[in-house]
Amino acid sequence: MTEGGSGARAEIHHEHRDVTGGWLRPAVFGAMDGLVSNFALIAGVAGGTADTKIISLAGIAGLAAGAFSMAGGEYVSVASQRELAQAEIDIERRELERHPQSEEDELAQLYVQRGVDPDTAREVARQISRNPEQALVVHARAEIGVDPGDLPSPVLAAVSSFVSFGVGAVIPLVPYLLGLTVLWVPAVASMVALFAAGALVSRVTARTWWFSGLRQLIVGGLAASLTWGLGTLIGAGGS
Repeated sequence: MTEGGSGARAEIHHEHRDVTGGWLRPAVFGAMDGLVSNFALIAGVAGGTADTKIISLAGIAGLAAGAFSMAGGEYVSVASQRELAQAEIDIERRELERHPQSEEDELAQLYVQRGVDPDTAREVARQISRNPEQALVVHARAEIGVDPGDLPSPVLAAVSSFVSFGVGAVIPLVPYLLGLTVLWVPAVASMVALFAAGALVSRVTARTWWFSGLRQLIVGGLAASLTWGLGTLIGAGGS
């Protein structure tokens, strides 16, 4: 750390992880959704029939239905969130145009509430308010919690969900598409992928990689085991 003088600058001795997970979190969780749901679906159908064509068809249908459902749901959700945020931003923009002094006073009060000296807070608010667009950004972040220039894209969210879900869902399906007829191969592939995905999630959590991996393995394995058991019961009852 540099010492002395008015120009002294403190060095940063630590860094924080991105607690939102950034792009990694939705991508990995989307893939895990696809993996768990399609693995469970394929296991359930395989428990009721040995016909690989039926199992493959179920897996393909599960992949397509899940991916389109995830993409559609994500698009509507993010679009609605964006529209709401944009409506609130528009309200704030109109208030800045109609009542600039009141908005400046409001901004100064926000800084005072956060521990800034009143005179300093008023000066900061005055300087920020000189630029209407910058003032809008500051007000939107402080009052709404969004950045007007960084609103989420519904299309990007939908495409990302579609792709990530599809990547996960195709893992237990590939062995059957390659002509294999036994469940244990896609089961092993899915278990390995589940553990790997869970371990990857540890990068955005406080858990160790082996704990996250083992937890996801247990959850996915339990889901597949239950549906396999259900499929076996139904298949046996229909024979």
